[in-house]
Amino acid sequence: MSLLRFAQGPARMLRNVRPTAQITRPAVLPRFIVSPAASAFHTSAKRMQAAESQTLITPSAESLGFEVTGVKTVDNTRPIYMDMQATSPTDPRVLDAMLPYMTELYGNPHSRTHSYGWESEKGVDQAREDIAKLIGADAKEIVFTSGATESNNLSIKGVARFYKGKKNHIITTQTEHKCVLDSCRVLSDEGFEVTYLPVAKNGLISMDDLKAAIRPDTALVSIMAVNNEIGVIQPLEEIGALCRSKKIFFHTDAAQAIGKIPIDVTKMNIDLLSISGHKIYGPKGVGALYVRRRPRVRLVPLLTGGGQERGLRSGTVAAPLAVGLGEACRIATVEMAYDHERVKQLSERLINGIQSKVTHVYRNGDEVQSYPGCVNLSFAYEPSDARRALGAEYDMAHSSIRFGIGRFTTEEEIDFVVSRVVAHVDKLREMSPLWEMVQEGIDISKIEWAQHA
Repeated sequence: MSLLRFAQGPARMLRNVRPTAQITRPAVLPRFIVSPAASAFHTSAKRMQAAESQTLITPSAESLGFEVTGVKTVDNTRPIYMDMQATSPTDPRVLDAMLPYMTELYGNPHSRTHSYGWESEKGVDQAREDIAKLIGADAKEIVFTSGATESNNLSIKGVARFYKGKKNHIITTQTEHKCVLDSCRVLSDEGFEVTYLPVAKNGLISMDDLKAAIRPDTALVSIMAVNNEIGVIQPLEEIGALCRSKKIFFHTDAAQAIGKIPIDVTKMNIDLLSISGHKIYGPKGVGALYVRRRPRVRLVPLLTGGGQERGLRSGTVAAPLAVGLGEACRIATVEMAYDHERVKQLSERLINGIQSKVTHVYRNGDEVQSYPGCVNLSFAYEPSDARRALGAEYDMAHSSIRFGIGRFTTEEEIDFVVSRVVAHVDKLREMSPLWEMVQEGIDISKIEWAQHA
């Protein structure tokens, strides 16, 4: 179960629109949130004044120009959102940056003969700069795509098809995102050989296994940075160093990592890196692919046509979406340390709150080398693919819940979720004959079950 929503909860930003609602900003690092259309905060000076006010400003119906309703529960509130690995809410500052490119700055960024195109191109170029800065790259190495799925497809299929005949082997892991696994399956049908590395019970790969899997004809190693189900962080720097020493390209799906943990493509010897806009508080429908220029990575494009994006991804770049992704990356560059520390505190509050009141609760993944905003807990009794790959018992894989904590999650929400989880787990265990058997010391994994006609 990867989605946790409860029927009640305190009001919070981007959920209930209440003109008078304000949430005190935690005193960790300076930051601010502004209304998407509040003209009073459109200048840098006034943004700084908002930061000094020590409050988070909830957008009102009047400032937005419309009322946010969404899914309502019986008490007329929206459910608490704890599915940040699926998507994140768009930061209002990102919307601020995008709005001009949806109205007056509507030119085609590839039109080089008039000012409409020039001003749109300027916004897209600035977005490239902001994305590149976040990962330690050059702006010329950033290719805009429709999202991480396209970026992953382009990386894996593009490299494999370009070097086909010389190098026909790819290495990945069993716990990758489905778009990576499916891309590898497509290549298998085309005659490529794919090695799927297992992971340890903490979710990490074995470097010895990776070394043993490398062959003279290995073209690419594709291993995700942060797992989307259990939050484990793979040893990217070690993997990159090994691949560079063997002259093998290293691709990482960083959709769950960008803006959450520090990434330096040069230091980590990453050759291709996939980015998703909506996982970093940016808009949906846009992503990016980092493609190293030196040493040069050659790709066969998936889309052909006008030759945009260095010929790697033809089609007009959606300027508003690109600008939104760039702004999200700019904000992450400034606020990543603050966000990480605050999410870590909320994560510890959630885990400690549940484990202090419920027995037999297990944290899936590595407790140290993981992103705190992805908390996957098993309580006991559709299995999680990643959990099964970790070697989890069948009942544990069926009882896993992923909690996604993010920039706009509040302490009040965490406390409410803890209270509801504890109440529901207690109730379900009281109803479960298996739980009663476990309490009596019976090992249910050794029971031979019979099916009655």
